[in-house]
Amino acid sequence: MVAEKDGLKVLAEAKGRTAAIGLDVDTMFGQLLRRMPSTGRSEGMRFAVVVPTAAVSAVRRVPAWVLEELQIDVYVVGDDGSVAAP
Repeated sequence: MVAEKDGLKVLAEAKGRTAAIGLDVDTMFGQLLRRMPSTGRSEGMRFAVVVPTAAVSAVRRVPAWVLEELQIDVYVVGDDGSVAAP
């Protein structure tokens, strides 16, 4: 998914509920990394992963400093459809 607003572009990968959530979260991060520009950081661009509540523990296996360094935000979709950052 690509979203743009007020000069900020966000590239996001999303995963739904699955029986192999750990593997799917790892795949999601790989897909996001492949979409990052090869030239390095780009002003006005961020990245995000969007996961169901059941996937939060798998996402937390990625160290916080890595998410920060790569400018990856995490959004969690609750069972009621609400979206939050953990």
